[in-house]
Order: sequence, then C-alpha cells, then structure tokens
Amino acid sequence: MRRLLILVAVVSLFIFGAVGCSSSNSAPASKDSAIIILKDPVMFSQRTFDAGAPPADMPPLGEGEEAECDSNFVSNASVTGQPHKIDSTNAMVTVSHIKITLQLRITIWVPNNATQHVIDHEQGHRLISEHYYESAGRVARQIAASYLGRQVSVSGSDLSAATSKALLKLSSEITAEYNGQLSPDPAQQRYDDLTDHSRNDVSSTSAVAQALKETITP
Repeated sequence: MRRLLILVAVVSLFIFGAVGCSSSNSAPASKDSAIIILKDPVMFSQRTFDAGAPPADMPPLGEGEEAECDSNFVSNASVTGQPHKIDSTNAMVTVSHIKITLQLRITIWVPNNATQHVIDHEQGHRLISEHYYESAGRVARQIAASYLGRQVSVSGSDLSAATSKALLKLSSEITAEYNGQLSPDPAQQRYDDLTDHSRNDVSSTSAVAQALKETITP
C-alpha cells in the first residue's frame, strides 16, 4: 500500500489600480489587513472499489498495494500590486495585498474486502496530513509577510501586461514556497516504514505519533 500525496498550486491574479497612476495618497494598509488567509475545512471521503476493476478516477496503486490515501494540498495565491509609473516604458510595482486560499482534500481508497487493519492504516496517513494542515495558515501567513511590500520593476511597451506577468510570477513563487514548506512526505514515509505499509502488527495510532515525533522539528 502507499500514500499518494499531490501538492496542487492554483494561481490567480488580481491587479488593483492602473499602471499609469502614481502612488496613492491613502494610508498604507496594515500587515493584518493586507494579508488574508482563508483556510477551508478538510474535505474527506472514503471510497471502496472492486480490486478487479478499479474506477477511472482512482489513482493507480503501486505494485503489491491494495489501498491508498490520496492527500491533496491546494493553495490559491492572489497578489495585488500598487504600480508607480516611472516613464512610458518603465514602472515600479509594490506588493500591497496578498490573499491565499488553502484546502486539503483527502480520499481514502480501500477494496471492498479490506480488513479493518488496512483501513486503520490509511486513516493513519489521513491523520498525518491533517496534522500538517493544522499549521497551514501560519505557514502561509509567514510566507505572505515576506512578500508584502516587495518591489519589482517592470518594463515594456505595455506596462499593464508587464505588471500582470510580474504579479503572476510572485503568485507562483508563493504557492511553490507553501508547497515546499508544508510537506508531510518525511512523516508519511516514516509511518510506512514503521508499519511496513500495514503488513505488520504495529498500531497505526502509535506509528503516527512516532512518525510525527521523529520528523517534525520542534
């Protein structure tokens, strides 16, 4: 059995203000109001399947495996920039607002004749993913804070398009950093090592606790 982890980064972009505008006279937003983190509840489902004819939407099983936990961490970053036109082909854009939406989608796939021991093992993978998701908001906010106020120069005959491209790149960087920092892979792998992918009698509960203890830096 294996645990399939997919980190999905969805990028969206919103630009407020025209590139030709000078800096705003309004007071700058505070860091708390300039960063919005929306963390959705975990979406969980458990599905059974016929081992002889698995459904088309089920991720493929590895060799010798009969069940899996498919955990998808999704982040959607939107970056807003305040542009300041320097001349007809150059501008400086300051990151003024960042919004990140976070999701965790978990699906446990077990065969129709799965034993409770196998189901408990996959539930262990689910618990590890959910444990990491508990800190997702904090991780996302720290990353966003490091981008807030960042300035990027843009140039070209179409400054609006250049600004859009620059902010889109920052959005991609934010999602990449989130995916890199919020990675439960070491804990998931250690859990499988301890349980031999549910082939031994080690309790899934104790294995989850040990895997988290050994792989999470205090």
